[in-house]
Order: sequence, then structure tokens, then C-alpha cells
Amino acid sequence: MTAMKVARIHCFAIALASLLSCHAQAANGQNLLDIYEIALTNDPTLAAARSGNLAAQEKIEQGKALYRPTVNFTTDASHSETDIRYLGENAIFRNAGRESFDTFGFGVNFSQPILRKENWVQMKQAQTQVSQADKQLMQSQQELMLRSAQAYFDVLMAQDQIDLINSQKAAISQQLEQAKANFEVGTATITDVNEAQARYDLLKAQEIAALNDYEVRKRAVQAITGRLPERLATVRQDLETRPPQPQDMEQWVHLAIQNNLALSIQQEALHLATQEVERMSAGHWPTLDMVGSYTDTRASGSPNGFGSDLQNATIGLRFNIPLYQGGAISSRVREAIANQQKAMDEVEVARRKSELDTRQAYLSLTGSVAQVQAYEKALSSSQSQLDSTNLGYEVGVRNSVDVLNAQQQLFTAKRDLLQARYNYLMNILRLKYAVGLLNENDLSEINQRLVLTSQLPDWTSTQEENTP
Repeated sequence: MTAMKVARIHCFAIALASLLSCHAQAANGQNLLDIYEIALTNDPTLAAARSGNLAAQEKIEQGKALYRPTVNFTTDASHSETDIRYLGENAIFRNAGRESFDTFGFGVNFSQPILRKENWVQMKQAQTQVSQADKQLMQSQQELMLRSAQAYFDVLMAQDQIDLINSQKAAISQQLEQAKANFEVGTATITDVNEAQARYDLLKAQEIAALNDYEVRKRAVQAITGRLPERLATVRQDLETRPPQPQDMEQWVHLAIQNNLALSIQQEALHLATQEVERMSAGHWPTLDMVGSYTDTRASGSPNGFGSDLQNATIGLRFNIPLYQGGAISSRVREAIANQQKAMDEVEVARRKSELDTRQAYLSLTGSVAQVQAYEKALSSSQSQLDSTNLGYEVGVRNSVDVLNAQQQLFTAKRDLLQARYNYLMNILRLKYAVGLLNENDLSEINQRLVLTSQLPDWTSTQEENTP
């Protein structure tokens, strides 16, 4: 078996294993970590950030090259046709007339920087640029965690919205049938039937919008992972909400000042601008280089009729003191100082923004903890209200509109509770991102609060249900 055949079999085996893995994952469902791991290898935004980081790493080698020797090889060949006449008393000792000759030569020259402050500063700038690029890549990875989680919970919310609409449709359908039966026996008015029918028709319109939103949300996940999501794990019903630790907001702000990546990137930009001032100022400094060359030139003739074969080797030092460059160096220094001040101002902007984002994330998280607890109580109260309204309807002290309103309030409470739970989990990630400490362990902790439920129904089939 040839090496090419072995390679083809190996590639086929890898592709088959990958395909089987995808099918197994689809069959078992997907959780948040599954979506994130797929996004790690398929998200184009992160891929672009990785490529940019690889490009930035080359700055180190480019900086080192500034203090390495440069060597050049040159060669030339020419053909000459001359016609010369000599004047004067000594002209008889020279060959006059037409000459035709060829010249060939080659040479090697080198230059080794010894004292160049500008190059030394550029080496330091290269290190700063690489450090900045590393932080930018870390920021892109953290942003991918946020984008993956947000897209994931958006799909869940869209799924929940469809579930709630279907449940509400079933409840209103039952109410509609009961209203029709009561109207036929004369114990209810046509108003009850019309009210229930209107509510049912409105839900069908909302269902269409919810189905479209569900498809859009799935495509948002596809834009990150490159594939449509399968059955997703949802939030546990017994989700416990806890306030952030530590509970002092200013401690989180202090962490943000130390670790926020956007602020750190801007601080690196300020450092780079400061180094640029130093580099531009180095234009006033003298330079010292070691230079050398070797040439070998051969000519079959000359205008005087004599050929030559010359080898020449030279080595020495070149010392240069800049005296006046038309004011360009001083202008570049002033420009660099202005850009340095601009970078300082942008650092202050980034610092204030990081503080604001951290405070907002902290307050949003503490607020979502209270919201979840409040909506849990609201859901329990809405269920009790619906039970009481149904009982009142049976004994004749409540009408069907009251029942429909109670049902609507119950489903609204369910929707708000689900949304509050998703917001709570997202706010945990947003707070960690604001302080620059978001990592895969945080994503794993969120994932542990999810559970894979039974197979989701085909939402498109719900549109084909018969209208009562």
C-alpha cells in the first residue's frame, strides 16, 4: 500500500470519526460548553484574532533584526564602445582610437549597527506590541464566551416562548370550547365566545412571530459555530440564585482596574506611545556602524586600451552625527508627544468605562437575583389566582374574561421568570468579563446549572394545528 493511499485512509477515518461524533452529539443534545467548544474552532472572529496575534509575534524577530548585520551581494556586467583622441605633448604615449571591451564585477558589502538608539527603542516597542496583541487575543476569547452564551440563551428563550404559547393555546382552546357549550345551553353570552376566540386568534399570530424569532436565534448560533444547534439543555427548575461574592461593589471595581482587558490594552497603547516619543527623540543621537565590502572587477579593456583585474576588500567604522534635518526630527517629536497625550486621555476613558461597566454588571447581577426571587413568588401567586378564578367561574361569581385574564397573567409570569433566570446567568458572565477574569471555568459553572430535557417537538408542525 502506497503512502498516498495510507494518507487517504487516515483522512477518511478522521472525517468519519468527526461525523459520528457530530451525530452522537446531536442525538444526545448539546449544552453550553458544547456550543462554545464548537465555536472555538469555527468562529471566524476568533480565527481572525488568532491570525492577527500570529502576525504580531513576528514583531519580535523584526525588532531583533535591527541589531543584526545586513549583507548584500551585487553584480554587474557591461559592454563599452569608445572612440578617444588625445591632445597634448604626451599623447604619443597613449593609445587613441576606437576600443571595444567588456566589464564584469561582483561585490559583497555588510553593515553592522553598533550604536543606534532608535533601533534599541524599536526592539522594546516590538515587545510592547506583542504584549498588546496577546491581551487582544484574550479579550477576543472572552468575548466569544459572552457571544456564545448570549446566543445560546436567546435560543432557549425563543423555545420557551413557543412552549408557553402552545400551553396557552391549549388552555384557551379548552376555555373556548367550554364557552361555546355554555352559550348553546344558554348559561353564557356570545361575548364569552368572542373573547376566547379573539384571544386564541391573537396567540396564533404571536406563534408565527415566535417561530420566526426561533429560526433567527438558531441562525445567530450558526453564525458563531458554523452549524445549526441541536436540542439544547435548558436551565434547571430548581436554579439557585446567589449574590456576587464579594458583595462589596467597590472591590469588583478595584479588580476591574487591575484586570480589565480593554483598559490593559489601552495602557499598552500608552506605553507604546511613550516609547515612540523616545524613538523620535533618538533622531538627534549619533550613530555608529561597522561597514565592510569586497569587490572583484574584471575588464577586458578600457578607453586607454588597458584591461584590469581588481580585487578590493574594505572594513571600517562609520560615525554619523545629525546636525540639521530641516526641522523634521523636532516636528516628529512634537507629533509623538501629542499622540502620547492622546493615549493618556484614552486610558482615562477606558478606566472610567471599565468602572462604569463593572458597576452596571454588579447592579444588574444583584438586581437579577432579586428579580428571580420576585418572579418565583409572582408565578406562585398567579397560579393561586388562576385556581381561585376558575373556582369562581364554576360557581358563577367570575366570568370567562376573568379566567382568560388570569391565564394570561400566569403565562406572563412564567415567561418573565424564565427571562430573569437567563439574565441572571448572563449577568454572572458579564460581571466576570467586566473585571477581565472570565474563563472557561466560569462557563463550566454556568453549564452545570443546565439540564437536558426530553426531545423538543418540531415547532413547524404546530402551525398546522386545527383552529377550534
